Amino acid sequence: MSDYKKDLIARFWEYQREYFADWQKYCERPFQPDGRPPVFLKHTAHHNILMEPGLSPIRQKQLLDEVPANARHRWFGSMSSSQALAQSIFANLKIHNCLHYLAEVTDESEEPLFGSAQVTPSNLTLEYVVSFLREPRPTNLDVFISGDYQVAIECKFTETEVGTCSRPGLKKRDSNYEADYCDGNYSRQRGRKTRCSLTEIGVLYWKYVPELFAWRNDIDHEPCPLHKNYQLVRNLLAACIRPDGSSSPKRGHVLIIYDERNPAFKEGGHGFTAYEETRAALKTPSLLRKCSWQRITGHLRTKADLSWLTELLAVKYGL
Repeated sequence: MSDYKKDLIARFWEYQREYFADWQKYCERPFQPDGRPPVFLKHTAHHNILMEPGLSPIRQKQLLDEVPANARHRWFGSMSSSQALAQSIFANLKIHNCLHYLAEVTDESEEPLFGSAQVTPSNLTLEYVVSFLREPRPTNLDVFISGDYQVAIECKFTETEVGTCSRPGLKKRDSNYEADYCDGNYSRQRGRKTRCSLTEIGVLYWKYVPELFAWRNDIDHEPCPLHKNYQLVRNLLAACIRPDGSSSPKRGHVLIIYDERNPAFKEGGHGFTAYEETRAALKTPSLLRKCSWQRITGHLRTKADLSWLTELLAVKYGL
């Protein structure tokens, strides 16, 4: 385990001791030095979301409803959940009418975080479902800003990669192995008519990929450029292709937010490499941008009305 994760997990256990001393009511177990973070019980998982002390029941419900329980990830109850971190920041800014503070932040290229998008509580959605790519399991964007200019936000925390295509990872014991397995190359395999296992079942990724990338869809690629960069490509399509199929690369971008302490997002790490490769292949590289949680929380720390939030982010996450 990296020192990064060791230090973070130690911080989480200290947070449980301080804020949930009566752990049996809230968490799965007391401190155990086995390298795993604390995890909330299923019915208490909402405590993983940071909340202003004394918040009214109505506001509490608004905060929690930003990501309904049925939209939570499998490991939402873990203190290392990136979804819980994203909800703690974006949902709180939304219900407290503080989203405009983010318009003052720039990404790592010193461009406005959200480009020309006008961000309001009415057009920022957590766990936004993309419905026009004909996916068996529709893409869920961590945060989405809708409107004339769209921004798809991918929130990372302790993850070691940005999200890869599942088809090369299929095992022989999987029920769809024979039909859907891919060896990681963009080529006709296993008697399929198309070069992509997902295209074969009607998914539209490769229909739109050439609109944004210097990747042709009528030739073989070894390896497939979507294999390791799958999640970023999906998000870019969601941000820059409209539901009617039109391409709007000047009216949207993807923002990846990451923990600058995470080795995966430093030079040579899987997350860093996927970001650089995907950006280099874009016809307009500025469609993909990144910013650290530290850059965002550092700016929020200048806002007196959010001192409770930045203090809790510092205690729990070290941000």
